[in-house]
Amino acid sequence: MMTFSQTTRRAACAAIIAVGLLSSGPVLAAPPTPAAMQAAGEIAKLTGATAVFSPLIAGVVEQSKLLFLQQDPGLAKDLNEIAAKMRTDLAPRMSELNDQVAKIYAERFTEQELQQLLAFYQSPIGKKMVAEQSTIVNSSLHYAQDWATKLSDEVTAKMRDELKKRGHAL
Repeated sequence: MMTFSQTTRRAACAAIIAVGLLSSGPVLAAPPTPAAMQAAGEIAKLTGATAVFSPLIAGVVEQSKLLFLQQDPGLAKDLNEIAAKMRTDLAPRMSELNDQVAKIYAERFTEQELQQLLAFYQSPIGKKMVAEQSTIVNSSLHYAQDWATKLSDEVTAKMRDELKKRGHAL
């Protein structure tokens, strides 16, 4: 079971990666059309591009709650009630993020490209891509982490050998 901070870190990392990927490349000069924005919004939903942000409101509320709890643990009951209400009250604000993600897509793809992407993600292979993507990314990240650990061990050993050759006692 992941802790709150692990979940928040994962969400933040995913958000950074998503924004980084979406914000690279040239920006189209013309503002996106309403049809482009609609297609982009559907693509964002189908691909899960906006789902990575779903824990953000709860995370921000929880972070603020913990700030007050550290100052006075006796506030727990009131803070739990306030936090629950705030999560509910702030839920509609997710549309701000969703709209911005759609806008980022719409600024980087033409309306025709967005329609092609939408058709792809609605197709069986597109749906499979979305379904398998998190497994592929997680497996890739796990492999990369193991690979980097082995590489680090190798580099450290080689540096140690080179330092010994140069007369450094390690």
